[in-house]
Order: sequence, then structure tokens, then C-alpha cells
Amino acid sequence: MSIEASIIGVGIMGKAVAQSLRHNPEVKLCAVSDLSEDSLKTLAEEFPDAKCFADYRRMLDECKPDVAFIATPDWAHRDPVMECLARGIHVHVEKPLTTDEGEAAEIVAEVRRSGLKLQVSYNHRWLAPYYATFEKIRGGKLGNPLIGYARKNNPITVPTEMLASWAKDSSPLWFQSSHDIDLMCWWFDDTPVEVTCRGVKKVLKEQLGWDTYDGLQGLVTFARGGVATFEAAWVYPPTHPAMPDSFMSVVCEHGHLQIDRKDEAIEMSDPDRFSWPRSFLNAKVFDRWVGAFPSCINSFIDAVRDDREPFVTALDGWRVTAVLEAMHRSADTGETVKVADLPRRTSP
Repeated sequence: MSIEASIIGVGIMGKAVAQSLRHNPEVKLCAVSDLSEDSLKTLAEEFPDAKCFADYRRMLDECKPDVAFIATPDWAHRDPVMECLARGIHVHVEKPLTTDEGEAAEIVAEVRRSGLKLQVSYNHRWLAPYYATFEKIRGGKLGNPLIGYARKNNPITVPTEMLASWAKDSSPLWFQSSHDIDLMCWWFDDTPVEVTCRGVKKVLKEQLGWDTYDGLQGLVTFARGGVATFEAAWVYPPTHPAMPDSFMSVVCEHGHLQIDRKDEAIEMSDPDRFSWPRSFLNAKVFDRWVGAFPSCINSFIDAVRDDREPFVTALDGWRVTAVLEAMHRSADTGETVKVADLPRRTSP
């Protein structure tokens, strides 16, 4: 019997989910939901067998899917996640889990209570260089991680065009650095305890009146004394070829690793611009979408089928949200901020 799946939110990421599931023989995309009629119409043309709903609660009640993929904006994850869990539906949710640590802790508690599967889409773990970094560190030859650095900067067209409808209510840290924080926590295998963060509000505020950060840098201290710096900005000029300009490094006791993936191996020019087309995370090869994103999506289906824990858990998602919330509080106040304590285990 196939696994029946639904998607809540069929913008850029929701459509990518549908494309990733298309050739999975164990999945039937039964229904999709979105507030935008245009988005629903576009997806329905490509996936005519999927029923379309404006109200995701009605979709869940009528279609009763086995799994739901949630791809709503960053701050709009909590309610659909909890509605799915309340109905006994396994959940895959876009990153970050939520933009509120308390909401994330509530989700962790409900996942523990229900025994359902929940995976956060930290799909960079499926990108071969990042997984290889994890394996190299776990191999022990390099010793423990001591210092990490992660940069993920974007052209200004990302907030103003790609995310125009909601970027003013987010920040480059929420949108760009959550992947990097997840990776560092995974690589360090340690608990973040304290952050100091500073940010700048100038370009977007002066040009568009948006009260959001142009860029931020935060220093995270881990329980065993390691530190990692995270940088995120989204005001590079539109002429910059990278989306994003991404670089990560880890200095260990006996060695180091560096990953520079801003150009992703392809250099291209045409009459309009010079660019580095992206191909590692999500790319169409013949009739299938390949890369870290589809691998993450289909790995969650495997977790449901095999009744195993997902490779990114609700607790992993909570941890990133807790760090990001602390970083924004530090940037807003100018103070060093403690990261929230781990959610208490109130049930097996």
C-alpha cells in the first residue's frame, strides 16, 4: 500500500516537495493546500490527481493523509504541525521548525507524546561534502572541533523579489543560517549554551522601510568550550553571481576542514550576466529531481515506512530555533544571551 501524502503551502518549497515525490513508487500525492489560488492552480496543472484546498484543516480531515509536508513561511509552522500531530499524521516541516523557542518546545513534547515521526528539512545533511565532514570528524583522527565559521550571504534580490511577500517579517539569520547552525551542532556533537550577536539595519530600512536586518554576525559558545561564528546578510548587489555565497570551516584539535560551495562547480556567462548556477541541492536531471533536497524528502518517507527515527528530529529543530531566538535577542539588546535549556522529557 502506498503512503498518502499532502502538502501544506505550495510556493517554491512546496512545489519542490511535490516534484521530489513524483517518482517515489511508495507515495501518492493525494492533496495540497495553499491560500493562493494561483499557486494551487499552477500545482494542479502539473499534478492533476491531487485535490486542492484553501483550508488545510479541511484537507487533513477529508483526505486523512499518512504524512504531511509543511512548507509555509518561517513563522507559520506551529499551527499546521500541531494540527497534523493531533490527527495522527507524520510531519515533515520546512526549516526552521518555528521562529519561537516555546512553540518548538511544544512541538517536541507533542512528538514525544504521540510517537509520530517529525523531520525538519535540514537537507544540507544530505549534501555529500557536509556529510563527509560529519564522517571525518566522527572518525576521530582530527580530534574534537574547536572553532567553526559559517557564512551564507545573498544578493538583495532574495528578500526583495524571491521572498518579497514575507522577508520583511524575517531576517537573513532565520532564512539562511538555520542550515549552518544545524550543521555545526551536528558536527560539534555538543550543546550551544550562550550567544553574542550584532546586526545592522540600514539598506532595507532606507530603501523599503523594512525593519529587518541587512546582516548579522553571531558567536555561539558550546558546552565543552568550542565556539562557532555565523554570518548572514542579504544585501549583496544583484550583480553578485552567488545565491548564496556559502562557506564553512571547522578547526579541530588535529586538523581542519573547509567547504566552499558558492559556485557549485559551474561557471556560466550569457549576454545578461555572469553566474554560478546552483545544482547540488535540487536539480532536474532528465525526468527526475536529484540532490540533497529530494534525498531529504524521500528519506523521511523511508523513516515512516521503516518505522525508524528520522535523521533530523524535532529536538534538532528545537535546538536551531533556540539558538536563533537567542541570537536575535542578543542583536536587539546588545547583550550576551543564554540559550534556552533543553525541553524537559515529560513522557517516554
